[in-house]
Amino acid sequence: MSIEVGHDGATTIVRINRADARNAVNPEMAEQLFQAFVAFERDDSQRVAILTGVDGAFCAGFDLKHAAGSVGEDWFADMDLAAGFDGRNDNPRKGPMGPTRLSLSKPVIAAISGPAVAGGMELALWCDMRVMEQSAYMGVYCRRWGVPLIDGGTVRLPRIIGHGRAMDLILTGRQVEADECLSIGLANRLCADGSALSTALDLAAQLAKFPQQCMLADRASAIAQWSLDPAAALVNEWKSADAFRKEGASGAARFASGKGRSGDFGEI
Repeated sequence: MSIEVGHDGATTIVRINRADARNAVNPEMAEQLFQAFVAFERDDSQRVAILTGVDGAFCAGFDLKHAAGSVGEDWFADMDLAAGFDGRNDNPRKGPMGPTRLSLSKPVIAAISGPAVAGGMELALWCDMRVMEQSAYMGVYCRRWGVPLIDGGTVRLPRIIGHGRAMDLILTGRQVEADECLSIGLANRLCADGSALSTALDLAAQLAKFPQQCMLADRASAIAQWSLDPAAALVNEWKSADAFRKEGASGAARFASGKGRSGDFGEI
């Protein structure tokens, strides 16, 4: 069992490889996931990351067999957030599933086949976008075992799909098929079985070729606005004017020369 890291141009691919347990994550694997995304964040040659799993499963959550015999108060104490951690310092703190407390400056795409449930669903929610195969599904399966959502699920799910829908999924723990995930905004793309990674790679390539400072500035503003009132959010958004000064003028010149007309993103 391991976490595998590979690269496709400017895209980092992080793959959970524990097929015998439906890619359930134990503390060792959580540490590996955490370190993989810290390395991605600090690698200036990499622009987008993809999180996926092997053998038809994204992630079945935290390894409950391990939890039954090994997880105690000391393990939770190591992850206590009472010390003012904000997720953005040079010594970031991991969550039980690994990277779920990281606030990255670059986008991550989840490529989902099979189950993305319990903590695995929380990993998917941590990502910026979710590509799901037609037979994939999500669900707060930990509901039935008395295991709470402590990797951001109660925070991110309502923000992605709205409070009412989130309460349905959180309280019932029911299975959510891919079609429903798309209809409620939990999935961004559906694709044929077996094609989640290739679809995510195509999407990552699109993101990687855009002018990066502008895209990342818009991403950062969209994330920051959740904790700001509208006036403060608008002030914060205006910081993105720096990105225009650095990239917008040259982009406008490319448009003026004939690039990108009629919505063509092929040559920009």
